[in-house]
Amino acid sequence: MNTGLLLYIPYRHLENRVLGAIAAAGFDVTIAQARLLQRVGARGSRLTELAEAAQVTKQTAGFLVDQLEKAGWVARVPDPTDGRARLVCLTAKAKEASVVAEAEIERIEAEWDRHVGKRKMAQLRETLEKLCEITDPYR
Repeated sequence: MNTGLLLYIPYRHLENRVLGAIAAAGFDVTIAQARLLQRVGARGSRLTELAEAAQVTKQTAGFLVDQLEKAGWVARVPDPTDGRARLVCLTAKAKEASVVAEAEIERIEAEWDRHVGKRKMAQLRETLEKLCEITDPYR
């Protein structure tokens, strides 16, 4: 099995567990919507930035943002640095769901610590952070 797949399988497991926890808490969001929500910056993001970060077309990002806005996950607000532009910002609902997601991630990481050991998990994390230096263009 190649390294990329070995990285993806645990991520997919984590993502499915997080989406399940969010759904169990009463939040309704699709995987595509959640992946876009993850990329909204703390101070908001422009649609083109979201599309690029999510690796989807601007039209797809616009469609997802429209859905998220109708469902109360995001709001479009004027960009204070450019009067012509708008920012996509997370709403209180998205921030509440984020708390649920973070708690589930903590549970998953604790399970992984128990399974492989804290030292190996720390090494894995350190290695992945180092790899992000050369693989994450949005860092």
